[in-house]
Amino acid sequence: MSLLFRSLAAIAIIVAAAAALALYVSAAAAVWWLGIVFVAYAVVQTLYMVRLHHWSSLPRNRPLPAGIGPWRPIISRLARFVRQETDTRNELGSELERIHAAVDRLPDGLVVLDRYDHVLWANDAAEDLHGIFGTRRPIHHFVRQPEFARFLQANESGSTVRVQLPNQPGRTHELRLHRTQGDQKLLITRDVTNQAKLDAMRSDFVANVSHEIRTPITVIAGFAETLLTLDLDDAARREYLGSILKQSQTMQRLVDDLLMLSSLESGADELQEEQVDLHRLLESLLDEARALSHGRHELSLELDGPRRLLAAPGEIESAVRNLLTNAIRYTPDGGKISIRWRVQDSDGRIAVRDTGIGIPAEHIPRITERFYRVDRGRSRASGGTGLGLAIVKRIMHRHQGRLEFESVPSRGSTFTLCLPVSRLVPDPAPAVQANLPARAGGAEASQAAGSGAQDSGAPPLSAGLT
Repeated sequence: MSLLFRSLAAIAIIVAAAAALALYVSAAAAVWWLGIVFVAYAVVQTLYMVRLHHWSSLPRNRPLPAGIGPWRPIISRLARFVRQETDTRNELGSELERIHAAVDRLPDGLVVLDRYDHVLWANDAAEDLHGIFGTRRPIHHFVRQPEFARFLQANESGSTVRVQLPNQPGRTHELRLHRTQGDQKLLITRDVTNQAKLDAMRSDFVANVSHEIRTPITVIAGFAETLLTLDLDDAARREYLGSILKQSQTMQRLVDDLLMLSSLESGADELQEEQVDLHRLLESLLDEARALSHGRHELSLELDGPRRLLAAPGEIESAVRNLLTNAIRYTPDGGKISIRWRVQDSDGRIAVRDTGIGIPAEHIPRITERFYRVDRGRSRASGGTGLGLAIVKRIMHRHQGRLEFESVPSRGSTFTLCLPVSRLVPDPAPAVQANLPARAGGAEASQAAGSGAQDSGAPPLSAGLT
């Protein structure tokens, strides 16, 4: 308001002077006075407009002009605004430098990309890892791996890819892409060599154990085959030495199960399906379990489901064998172990039930994890590797099925392989005997049919074996 009052006062003084000149001198003098004042005002205004325009073209590099008259408060306000803006800019610059210094100390590489995947900014780690220099260059000029190009083209926020960087031999890096506000993206490069080594160690554990066990198995099998050729009583030789060979083959299958876990996890092998005679398979596995138990357990088998199943025979055999082996391992002497095959709730169910030590509730959520053991001492003493249930779970997943289990400590456990009904092959309908000519020997045909029906009674599906 003071600027307004001063301006009005100046105008009033100029008008009063013009009136005095017109009254005491002449009207022409008054007109000349007003003209001179107007021209002087116009010149001053033009001068300050030019000076302000000159300053505004480079406000950060040129000082504000000094103001007089009505321009003084205006230029003072502009000077105050410039000082505040300069202080704010300096403060933000200092904060940004601190942030950059902190980000540059991070071991992870950070790269900011624009919508066209050009580098806007990169920290020191990213520059060292990818050899980035300068800005506004496409990121694929620095990261040239084909898998990274496909990963960048997919443009999925939160996705990751692992690559081997040329300037980091022997190291594995994980690249993760995140979208930020606007069209910019943040590319994070992290060294995951230790994690990759840990995964490799687990896979190597399976391979190493398999290699160590395979050698003695080969030796046992070789001696068994050699002894089979000796001149002994044929019945005794084939009875005892055949058992040795059979057990060596069983151990060989166990080694194959260890290797199977690596194959199942990688998904490299396709599922080789065929019709499996499940009744014969379960009977064979029960015989193996009886030999492994050495009469210490009561074993039984109940077959209430169809005879054939569409599955990979080796994988189904491995799954059931693992469940039986665990049941024998964790069931005290004199306990009962049963196998039951039936159809329930539109699923084919192979249930292995035991009266063993059971599993505490806190361990149940993790029992299918690799290398996880409820009782480490007992598991190692009995030869367990902690991989059996992991194999079973992955086999069921490959067969579109699932593994169910329930357990009560000190009372036993039940593990069930649930297979979809689409994998069950219905049993063929019984063959109908051809009708004999009624007129030629009708009585004989009736008698033959009656005796045939009596002699060909089908055995029941359920059988208890001990």
